Amino acid sequence: MKKVILDCDPGHDDTLAMLLAYANPETELVAVTTVAGNQTIEKVTENARRVMTVAGIRNVPLAAGADRPLVRELSHGGYIHGETGLDGYDFPAPKVNLDKRHAVDLIIDLLHGKDKITLVPTAPLTNIALALRKDPSIMSNIEEIVLMGGAYTRGNVAPMAEANIWIDAEAADIVFRSGVPITMVGLDLTHQAKATPPVVERIRTIKNEVARMAVGLIDFFASTYKEHFKFDAPPIHDACAVARVIDPTVVKTRFTNVVVETQGRYTYGATVCDFDNREDRPANVHVATHLDVEKFWKLMFDALATYS
Repeated sequence: MKKVILDCDPGHDDTLAMLLAYANPETELVAVTTVAGNQTIEKVTENARRVMTVAGIRNVPLAAGADRPLVRELSHGGYIHGETGLDGYDFPAPKVNLDKRHAVDLIIDLLHGKDKITLVPTAPLTNIALALRKDPSIMSNIEEIVLMGGAYTRGNVAPMAEANIWIDAEAADIVFRSGVPITMVGLDLTHQAKATPPVVERIRTIKNEVARMAVGLIDFFASTYKEHFKFDAPPIHDACAVARVIDPTVVKTRFTNVVVETQGRYTYGATVCDFDNREDRPANVHVATHLDVEKFWKLMFDALATYS
């Protein structure tokens, strides 16, 4: 069983990533940490509490982290995720309490334990960069960083930049240059994980409240993706990173050099993937390229069915 810290900003697709990480028998969700991204830190943290309440996730510490990027002002994704950051389901009052530690300190404390841990950031990389800067010794206990972010073709908030990287490219630059093993699950991969009408209907057949929550959230997510991106179905980005941890055969990758652009006037936040080794820099990132869609959705269906 792989120990996982989910660093997230719930967020519709973050929610499905959390549900998958908690329910799958191959992963042990040892902590959930939040960071400002899809919405403000207050809203995404409240959303994590709400989701964990509905799902009955009581034995996993939850800690709030950075409320802004390292050097820039926060620009959140409310136009996609709604006013609350998780519109589409009528959540009950949350019953999950916050850990008193800052998310960065919780991450560091857990990484000083006896077991190696996989970090799964599905949000801006601010918390991860801060943890690496505050205590570089934790790197020896990081099994891998499997992040949702980046792209090697085009972005979604800028022509060449994906949102999680673009919100805090300076933090992403620190993480990508850290020397820790990294898998980048970017838009080129996650756009293959669309929640099509047959997928949603399959989830509707799962008769529990968590599945009903998932359907409501996906339906809202579908409406904003259609409005802003003209997608016929919404991509469930963040759960792809968790699926890669559970079963590496779900995601094919290419090992190459990736740098994060922090200076470009038009390309800030781009993840520059040198597949042809034109710059003769050492490979540092496994870049996700192809999703086994059938395996991915089976993991999601099986996970949702485990909730009572």
